[in-house]
Amino acid sequence: MTRTGNRLENLWDEARAKGMSESEKLLYRSNLLGSDKRVTNFGGGNTSAKVMERDPLTGQMVQVLWVKGSGGDIGSMKMDGFSTLYMDKLHALKGLYRGLAHEDEMVGYLPHCTFNLNPRAASIDTPLHAFVPRAHVDHVHSDAIIAIAASVNSRDLTQAIFGDSIGWLPWKRPGFELGLWLEKFAVENPNARGCVLESHGLFTWADDAKDCYLTTLDVINIAADWLDARTAGKPAFGGPARPTLPPEERRAVAARLMPAIRGLISKDRHKVGHFDDSPAVLEFVGSQMLGTLAPMGTSCPDHFLRTKIAPLVVDFDPAKPDIDATLGSLAPAVAAYRADYAAYHDRCKHPDSPALRDPNAVVYLVPGVGMFTFALDKATARISGEFYINAINVMRGASSVSTYQGLPEQEAFDIEYWLLEEAKLQRMPKPKSLAGRVALVTGGAGGIGSATAERLLTEGACVMLADIDATALTGTAEALAKRHGRDVVRHVVMDVTREETVAQAYAEIAVEFGGVDVLVSNAGIASSAPIEDTTLALWNRNMDILSTGYFLVSRDAFRLMRAQGIGGAVIFVASKNGLAASPNASAYCTAKAAEIHLARCLALEGAEAGIRVNVVNPDAVLRGSKIWSGEWLDQRASTYKTDKEGLEEMYRQRSLLKRSVLPEDIAEGVYFFASDLSAKSTGNILNVDAGNKEAFTR
Repeated sequence: MTRTGNRLENLWDEARAKGMSESEKLLYRSNLLGSDKRVTNFGGGNTSAKVMERDPLTGQMVQVLWVKGSGGDIGSMKMDGFSTLYMDKLHALKGLYRGLAHEDEMVGYLPHCTFNLNPRAASIDTPLHAFVPRAHVDHVHSDAIIAIAASVNSRDLTQAIFGDSIGWLPWKRPGFELGLWLEKFAVENPNARGCVLESHGLFTWADDAKDCYLTTLDVINIAADWLDARTAGKPAFGGPARPTLPPEERRAVAARLMPAIRGLISKDRHKVGHFDDSPAVLEFVGSQMLGTLAPMGTSCPDHFLRTKIAPLVVDFDPAKPDIDATLGSLAPAVAAYRADYAAYHDRCKHPDSPALRDPNAVVYLVPGVGMFTFALDKATARISGEFYINAINVMRGASSVSTYQGLPEQEAFDIEYWLLEEAKLQRMPKPKSLAGRVALVTGGAGGIGSATAERLLTEGACVMLADIDATALTGTAEALAKRHGRDVVRHVVMDVTREETVAQAYAEIAVEFGGVDVLVSNAGIASSAPIEDTTLALWNRNMDILSTGYFLVSRDAFRLMRAQGIGGAVIFVASKNGLAASPNASAYCTAKAAEIHLARCLALEGAEAGIRVNVVNPDAVLRGSKIWSGEWLDQRASTYKTDKEGLEEMYRQRSLLKRSVLPEDIAEGVYFFASDLSAKSTGNILNVDAGNKEAFTR
C-alpha cells in the first residue's frame, strides 16, 4: 500500500483477483490492507468473509465465517492464518450469552463452532465479524481514523466528516457484547458503510471483497483529507520546544544511554533495544506538548498492549547536552516508573487479576534524540516502536482538531490484565537459551565466524558480525539474515588493530541492539616461516591482529558490559598452537599463546562483574576457513611434506580420534561458553581438536 500524495492508492489488481475463490480474495484483500502501517499496525486489525462451503459431515452447503485467527498479521498471513467457523453455530451462541459479567466465557464456546477441524484459534473479535449482516468485513486501526476516535468529541467529528454513511459506537472492550452492538447498528442503518469505534478503530463492510477493500480505503482517505485540510500550516504538538541534534550526535547519545537503560531493566530477563529517530518521533519528542501527551498513554488497545500504558520520558536537554548527568538520572527515573506501574496495578486489580508483570517501561523518549524501545526480542522491540509511532500520529491528529484522550486507566488495565490475554501469554513457547542476548562476532565472514553466528542465532541471540573484508561480510550477513530474519543480524566493517573502528563497532551494536552480552573474538590470520625468514613486519602483523586486536575488542567489551551491569561472556577462539609448539610458525604460535594468557588475565578482572572469559582452541579447521587459503595452506603443506588435498587427511590421522574438525564443532564450543550451560565456568580452555596430546592443558 502506498500513498499518492496523502491518499492511499488502490492496489487491487483485477487480473490477479480473477479466478480466486472468495476465501482467496479475502487473503488478497487482507495482505493489501496490512501492507501499510497507516492502515493498520503489525498484528492489529482483522478481516473476514462469509463463504458457502460444503460441510464435510453432511455434504450440504453451509455458511462459514473465515476470519483472521488469534495472533496473526493481515499483512503477512497465509490461508492457514484464518479461523473457520459455522455461522449458524455462531448465531446460536446468542442464546448462551449471560451478559457483560460473563463475557469471557463466550470465548470458550468458539472452538465448538469450528468448521472442518481447523486448528487456528479464533480471536475475541470473531463475534464482531460474525454478527455484521454483510458478506465481507474489515477492521483496521488507521492512524487517521483513530485520531478522530481518540478525540474527546469523536462522535461529533465522525458525524461531521461522514454524515450517516459511517456510524459511531462508544468505547467498549472487544468481545461478544460489542459484536451485538455492531450488529444492532448495521441492521438499523442498512445504508451505512461502516462504523467508528471510540478510542479503537474502524469497521467497514460490503457484499463483495473488492468493494469492501475500496470502502476501507475510501473511508480512511476521507478522514485523512479532512485532517490534512484542518492541520495544514499548523505546527504539530504546539510547535518545537527543544532543538533536534544532528544525526551523528543522536546516535552517539543513543550509544551511551541505551546500554545503561538496558542494564537497569534486564536484571531478571535480558532485553533487546531498538532506536528510532524518524521525523515523526523527533517532532513529538521535541514538542511543546510532550510533557502533556506522553503521560496520557495511547488510546487504541492494540497500541498500549505493545507499548504499556505510558512511556518514560528521559531527562535530557539537547540544547545543553550533559550525557553524564542524564546517565546519573536514569536509575531513579526507572525506579520511579516501576513504582508508578506497581501502584497502577494495585489501584486497578481485581481479585482474580494476574500478578504484576514486568513493571519496566517499553518506550523511552529522549528529547532531541529519538525513541528507544526494549523487549525480550528484537522484532518485538521494533514493532513496539512502530506501534508508538502510530500512537504519535493519532495524538498529532487528535490534538490538532480537538483534544486527545487516552483510554481511562481502569479500562486500560482491564485489557492489559485481561484473563484471556494472560492465557495467551501463558501459551507462549519457552524462550530459546540465548533469547535477549546480543553477540559480537569478529572474523564474522570466515568459516568459524559464520558458523558461530549461525549457532548463536539458532538459539535466539542477536548477532553483530564484524570483519575487515567488507564484501565477504556483506554476503555472510545477507545469507544469515535470509535464514534468521533481518531483525537479528547486523554487520560492521572492523579492523581489530585500530581503536577507532573497534569503538565505532561497539557504538553500532549499542544503537542497533542496546548493548552486548557476548563477545566472540575470532578475527585471525596465519603465517608460516622459519624463524630466520620471519620478518619483523610478519611478526608484528601476527601480534597486531592476534594479540593487540584481541586486547582492543575485549577492552571495549568490558567497558560496555560494565556500563550495563548484567555480566557477560567473552570467548576467544585461539588455537591448539597457543599450547603446543609448531615448526615454522613462531609468530603465529606466540601470538596465540598471548591470546590465551590475556583470557586468563581478563577472567580475573571480569569475575566480580559477572563477566566470564573462556577460550576455545581449534586445530586444523580447513573447511570454510579464510586463513587456510593462499600462502598458509601452501606453507603448511610444505612443512608436512604433503599436498593441499592430503593436508586435511594428514591432520585427521594425526588426531587421537581420527576425525576432521569442522567450523560447526568450534561453534558448538563457543555456544557452550556463551550460554548459561557454562554459567559457573571462567578462565577455562576447551580444546576442539579431535585430540592432540601436546595441547592437553594438564
